[in-house]
Amino acid sequence: MRFALPAALALAVAASAQPALTVYNQGFAVVRERVPLDLRAGETAFAFSGVTGQLEPDSVVLRDPAGRVPVRILEQSYRADVMSQSLLLSLNEGKELEFLVRDQNAKEFRVRGRVVRSGHNPGGQPAAPIVEVDGRLRFSLPGEPLFPALTDDAILRPTLSWRLAAPQAAKVEAELGYVTGGLSWQAAYNLVAPEKGDTLDIVGWISVSNESGKAFENAAVKLMAGDVNRVQPQRPVAMRARGMVMQAMAADEAVTEKAFDEFHLYTLPRPVTLRDRETKQVEFMRATGVRAPVIYVYDGAGQWGRFGGAMNRDPGYGAQGNRKVAVMREFKNSEANRLGLPLPKGKLRFYRRDDADGRIEFTGENELDHTPRNELIRVKTGDAFDVVGERVRVNFNGSNRQDFAEEDFEIRLRNRKTEPVTVRVVEHLYRWSNWSITAKSRDFVKKDAQTIEFEVPVPADSEQVVTYRVRYEWR
Repeated sequence: MRFALPAALALAVAASAQPALTVYNQGFAVVRERVPLDLRAGETAFAFSGVTGQLEPDSVVLRDPAGRVPVRILEQSYRADVMSQSLLLSLNEGKELEFLVRDQNAKEFRVRGRVVRSGHNPGGQPAAPIVEVDGRLRFSLPGEPLFPALTDDAILRPTLSWRLAAPQAAKVEAELGYVTGGLSWQAAYNLVAPEKGDTLDIVGWISVSNESGKAFENAAVKLMAGDVNRVQPQRPVAMRARGMVMQAMAADEAVTEKAFDEFHLYTLPRPVTLRDRETKQVEFMRATGVRAPVIYVYDGAGQWGRFGGAMNRDPGYGAQGNRKVAVMREFKNSEANRLGLPLPKGKLRFYRRDDADGRIEFTGENELDHTPRNELIRVKTGDAFDVVGERVRVNFNGSNRQDFAEEDFEIRLRNRKTEPVTVRVVEHLYRWSNWSITAKSRDFVKKDAQTIEFEVPVPADSEQVVTYRVRYEWR
């Protein structure tokens, strides 16, 4: 149901106190705003213009936070069809309009045309308008359309309209809360290491993006980290050009964090203005001297290392290997390691400082998942240039009855660096869970039911060889 509002009332509802946002890293937010209500006893028609263009109408909560006046919503209407040229054309389909035309001398004259098709397509790609002028159809506008004056039913911003019921007349500073799409945040981490050594300096940034169709002035912002269950699918958000603002927090203006339910809540220390189509960044953590050694991992089985849970007696399975040795960084998110803050998921970018000129060079990036305190973080930054692996199966023996199989593997590691490295050799025992190592050239660690790992020091410009025999039993 639609109803007109007096102009004085419409102006009154436009003013509200500082908004508050809780933005989730799943592309939505909860908005809280204060709305002054002038209620009559019985029913009152009221509207609030200035909500987002991606509001979820059934999430709206309107209440008296002081609990003095019970306010009931008898009827609610949400309109996001704000006035635009294409919308007004659609409202005038089948009607004649005047079009203002300017010639090359800037002289103005008017032509009349009937709007056959406006081309307006809410939520989709607009089509070309069709206008009939002098009995001929044109797939474009003949000029600037001149529309009749707006009616009281027209809106310039997304608007919530209500019929409210209250037991007595009262002036209430109500709280309006709702869930909306178009707001999101993510974390990013820049990790800078010296040219030599195993320490890192880490700076964490929070980027908050606003594509909601509404600007928030001096908003109190909280950020929720975690995987919150959502029943309704998220609406697709159209990507539009937007501005980016970066600001750093002073030492006494740190982002605060606390556990909240099964998630973590980060609070920005001061109000933030978020304009529509803007991304704003603030620094939320900084750590120096974090111990994060480089480790080399050779997983020579490659795709053959994926165990599907079934027996595999195929003699040809797993015979081929790859040569790439992964380069990883490993560090513990602990206070002893100068960290110890629950880290929201985001992108990790690694840099090394070149001692020759003092400049930093990009050395790789990866994704970090939500990481609690005191957890070990291991991320791949790339593949080694000067460290190479080679994995060869040198023997296969299987019985005629196929009740067992034995395989021998030889793994060669070549280090062409000028300094020694240690390579962790990961082997997947992919044929079956009933296995035993019957021969080996060095000790290994059993990592899980079907994975073993050898730790192999490789001196500078040299080669090391690892061999082992595995026996599978299917009896």
